[in-house]
Amino acid sequence: MTTDAANTEQRILEVLEVVRPYLQQDGGDVEFVSWVPDDHIVSIRFLGACATCSLNIMTLQAGIQALMKDEIPAVHRVNMVRC
Repeated sequence: MTTDAANTEQRILEVLEVVRPYLQQDGGDVEFVSWVPDDHIVSIRFLGACATCSLNIMTLQAGIQALMKDEIPAVHRVNMVRC
């Protein structure tokens, strides 16, 4: 992994730490799955209550993806991986 990719992955993990407490308040969580630098795509997995919540797509798009794109210019999209 290149230094840029490793730095971006570290930033991704930091952003997830920012949103994690909000998800945990509702009995859920989020897990980092992968970062594909060439495609500018982050993959995450919702855990706990978030995995089955009917609003998890809104959490993904309006919450996690929006924050990541604002904080990390290299990220263009965040995908949800199902268990």
